[in-house]
Amino acid sequence: MKYFEDFRVGDVERFGCYRMTKDEVVEFATRFDPQPFHIDEAAGAAHPFFKKLAASGWHTAAATMRMMVDHNEELGVAGLGSPGLEQINWPVPTYPGDVLSVQSEVLEVRQSRSRPEMGFVKSLTTTLNQDGRAVMNFTANVMIAARPKS
Repeated sequence: MKYFEDFRVGDVERFGCYRMTKDEVVEFATRFDPQPFHIDEAAGAAHPFFKKLAASGWHTAAATMRMMVDHNEELGVAGLGSPGLEQINWPVPTYPGDVLSVQSEVLEVRQSRSRPEMGFVKSLTTTLNQDGRAVMNFTANVMIAARPKS
């Protein structure tokens, strides 16, 4: 298991591989973000910024979350959830065919004052496309269980 005490400021992890398909982009957007440039190729092509069909930022976030959960399960991270994000940005679009991966850098670790059985790890998470360009980044605080005392 990887506990709170195992995280250090400056630690960087790179992981994941997720390919965005056109069918998945359209299906996700149709259900959750049905803006024309996410569901119709002609509307995407006419968009002044996207220039082609683009994935919803929330789809990119969901794919990132999937890679994070898979990675944390593989490592055995004693995660307890997150009270939220401080910010989220989508600097460039995610497109069908993009292959995404994740980089996470620990910015801060702090023991909980009210709950000594856990701590908070603040990380900058960046989702990268196959060209190494950031398609999303966010800063989050995650609650991690402390190593059991026994």
